[in-house]
Amino acid sequence: MAEVSGESSGESRADEVRLTAWVRGQVQGVGFRWWTRARALELGLAGWARNTADGRVEVVAEGARDRCDRLLAALRSGRTPGAVDAVVEQWGPAKGGVDGFAER
Repeated sequence: MAEVSGESSGESRADEVRLTAWVRGQVQGVGFRWWTRARALELGLAGWARNTADGRVEVVAEGARDRCDRLLAALRSGRTPGAVDAVVEQWGPAKGGVDGFAER
């Protein structure tokens, strides 16, 4: 029991992750970043979505793992603007320093 009470704030912090997802397909110039920002804000995530020079969109989101999982599922749902061909994901610990969710 001491582990639970001693870890209550630590568990919350440990649950914070950083999801980086690279989305390939027809995802630039179709409102994809705006749509992603709206989904992320609904989930209470912080981060950004930005176009890359090779035509992909890079999405970086920080928050609880389950909320990041939900954003990832939304990116893969087939209900996004444009057409998503593939999503490559990378997970890591939250780095902090991000506030809100921006379109870059």
